Amino acid sequence: MTLPIVTLKPGKEQSLNRFHPWVFSGAIKHISQELEEGELVTVVSNKDEFLAIGHFQIGSIAVRILSFEELPVDNVFWENKLASAIQLRRDLGLLGSEQTNVFRLVHGEGDGLPGLIIDFYNGTAVYQAHSVGMYHVRHQLAKLLKKLLGDQLIAVYDKSDKTLPYKADISPENGYLLGESAPCVVKEYGLSFQVDWIQGQKTGFFIDQRENRKLVEQFSAERDVLNMFCYSGGFSFFAMQGGAKTVHSVDASAKAIELTRQNVALNFVDDKRHEAFVADAFDFMRDIKDRYNLIILDPPAFAKHRGALRQALQAYKRLNAKAFEQVRPGGIVFTFSCSQVVTKDQFREAVFSGAAISKRKVRILHQLHQPADHPINIYHPEGEYLKGLVLQVD
Repeated sequence: MTLPIVTLKPGKEQSLNRFHPWVFSGAIKHISQELEEGELVTVVSNKDEFLAIGHFQIGSIAVRILSFEELPVDNVFWENKLASAIQLRRDLGLLGSEQTNVFRLVHGEGDGLPGLIIDFYNGTAVYQAHSVGMYHVRHQLAKLLKKLLGDQLIAVYDKSDKTLPYKADISPENGYLLGESAPCVVKEYGLSFQVDWIQGQKTGFFIDQRENRKLVEQFSAERDVLNMFCYSGGFSFFAMQGGAKTVHSVDASAKAIELTRQNVALNFVDDKRHEAFVADAFDFMRDIKDRYNLIILDPPAFAKHRGALRQALQAYKRLNAKAFEQVRPGGIVFTFSCSQVVTKDQFREAVFSGAAISKRKVRILHQLHQPADHPINIYHPEGEYLKGLVLQVD
């Protein structure tokens, strides 16, 4: 089948020659015909040289590249892509693990499937399309997942209604693509979490902090811990597992706090070390001087687009300054940014500015990022969205 052709302006092929998986709209010279969003296209240079095949979309990112080879995007193509992603999770010891049965099965560009996220919850795969092209193939990929995973897969649930481009002329409805399952309890390093992929945030759980939660456990013995922006309480339980004296979980959402309390009960029945509070982060941290010697800051994305970048960096600076000012001498601060548009250097500079405002001695102990089931395509640095630092404050 001959695909529509997207021709680039002179010199604009350089990023594709370096295997970057996006074509921006400003790089396009000509499109051979009128396109519908989600269509497969062939991208060529100004000299009509083949460059790549990808999904067309309306917006700044005009083509998401699926292949730099000229080959058919058919059932075999999709099966090979999914098989590669699944094999990586087997190699990581995640697929089939009794201790951890929640992980990311497909991570967009990191698995050569830009625009697609699939998270695995103890037999249920939650499918989230971030491009119309990936939404169109959802039924096909669900069948292939079942073929590749067999009895390890119970159901596939599509949760794309909030993630598709707002300009897309479609009306998605969430629902099961394959089988059926109910919200369930999953395990992460042996601890239990209630997950609701239908009503919960993202696909139901913040899987990307798994290894960082485990690291919190190592720092928690005999400490008084504050977990800000706690959502379902993940960092709190690992702090308790690590022997913390007290753990306080704070979130502005009453639903999140209720979920945290339910999860505490799953893991630590009648444990008086834990308390949960519905409160604004900056209000709660206004006057907690010396109450805590381990503070975890894991806010939602302060910048979801470049227009919000400056404001986001100011928020990170203020938030970290407040933590540095309040933490007990010798205390530890875990601080994170999940904003893709905030680079590692920008985040570190914001944290540095917060340290300077606090006038405390601050040392970096660890530099953190997303785990291996969220792989980063080396040609796509934008894929490294999660940044974190572990800091000691004297």
